[in-house]
Parts: sequence; structure tokens; C-alpha cells
Amino acid sequence: MKKIAIVFVVLIVGLILLASSAYTVNEGEYVCIRRFSKIIEIKSSPGLNFKMPFLDSMIRLPNKQIAYDLKASNVLTRDKKDMLIDNYVIWKISDPLRFITSVTFISEAEKRIDAAVYNSVKNTMGTLEQNSIINKKLSGREMVDEAVTTEVGRQLSNYGIEVLDVKIKRLDLPPENESAVHKRMISEREKIAEQYRAEGEYEARKIKNEVDKEASILISEAKAMEQQLIGEGEAEYIRILSEAYSDDKKEFYEFVRTIDAMKKSLQGDKTIILPIDSPITRYFIDPNS
Repeated sequence: MKKIAIVFVVLIVGLILLASSAYTVNEGEYVCIRRFSKIIEIKSSPGLNFKMPFLDSMIRLPNKQIAYDLKASNVLTRDKKDMLIDNYVIWKISDPLRFITSVTFISEAEKRIDAAVYNSVKNTMGTLEQNSIINKKLSGREMVDEAVTTEVGRQLSNYGIEVLDVKIKRLDLPPENESAVHKRMISEREKIAEQYRAEGEYEARKIKNEVDKEASILISEAKAMEQQLIGEGEAEYIRILSEAYSDDKKEFYEFVRTIDAMKKSLQGDKTIILPIDSPITRYFIDPNS
């Protein structure tokens, strides 16, 4: 009976030792084994592992990208204007041993990231004027992001931290400055619009003057052609009259004119009294005369 009790106690102790020595490494994490305040082993591959019971302790750290959203802060531009900037950082632990020996905890790492990003953003924005920042296109903001990412990565590399990206999430004016800046921007845009309108009116007048000039030329040419055609018509008219009044055609012309006059005189219900010596009377009395 005593032997059974001893075996039972040994089994219990063995199970306790086994349970305290076995540990698992999950996907996306580091497990650092520390013995007497010294890191003796770092595991990153998922699976079951063992350590010395009671002597070794574990520190679990993320082995994946971490997104950290910084609090918005104020920075000064080169022309001493205040701006509100909001950033976020994508980072990861690249060297677990250096990370543990320097900062140890994620919360402490975030404090170092805060300080590094703020200093880098402050220095970078301090080289730019507010107007250029406000009017800067997306490519300009990307250049700022790249410069800040490079500088922050350099500052945090000693802590076993790799900075993958630092982005400007929001870049704005402090509430007390927004109204004045908006008014200035509106004034500048109105000046640009007025300049465009003036240039448009100048071009419109220029085009109108050219069109009026071309129209005047066309009208003058048309009038000249009109006078020429009138002159040619009158000449032809005179020529025809001259031929009509020539000796061989005079009688025929007088006959045609008399017939036309008779047609007009005999229209409608009328009574016509003609003198005996009228050319029309002559044709009524004696058509062959």
C-alpha cells in the first residue's frame, strides 16, 4: 500500500513537472525563454516545445505586423504656422532579443514610436511652408511619408523594431486658424479666376476684331462685285436699247411695246377712248398699216 502511494505521488509530481515544462508556440508569435533574467532561447516556429520547469519563464511577443495609431499632434511649419497632423505606423519586431533587452514591452515600444514619429514629422514639416503643404498634391504627401518612414526606422532600429510604413492619416489646420486660411484660399482662387476671366475676355475681343475685320473685307468685296454687276447690267441694258432703236428693229420694238400697252389697257370691264392718231388706234383700224 505504501508503494502504491509513493508511485502515485511520483506520477503526480511527474505530471506537474511535465505540465510546467511543456509550452506551445502559436502562429505569428515569438516565445522567449528566460532563465535567471537571461534569454537563453527564442522560438518562432509553431509547435510544442519544452523548458526547464520552475527555472525557466516565458515572454510572448507578436511575430507579425502591428498597426499603431498615434494621437494627433500640432507641428510648426517653416513660416511658424501651426498645423494638426495625425499619423499611423506599421511596424514589427525584427530582433526579439534586442527588443526584450531594450524596451521589453509593447507599451514601452509604442512610447518610443510616439517620440520618434513626432520628432521626425516636426523636423520634416519644419522645412515646408504652410501654403505649400496645403496646396501640395498627393505625390508631395507621399514624399513626406517616405522621408518620415526612413528617419523613424533609423531611430528605432536599435530597439529591434522594423518600421514598415509611416503614413499621414489626416493633415489639417487647427480650428482657430481654419477660418482665416479658408478666406485666404478663397481670395487667392478668386484672383486666379479673375485673371482667367480677363484673359478670356481679351481673347474674345481679339477673335471678335479679327472676325469683324474679315466681315468688313467680305462686305467690301461683295459691294465692289455688286457695282461691277450693276455696271455690266446697265451696259447690257443700254446695248439692248440701242439695238432695239436701230433702224431695222425700231418698228418691231414699237409693235411689241404697243401690244404690251394694249394688253394692259384692255384688262377688266373698261371703256377706252383713244385719239385717232394713237399708235394703238392705228392697229385697231388698220392692222396692216
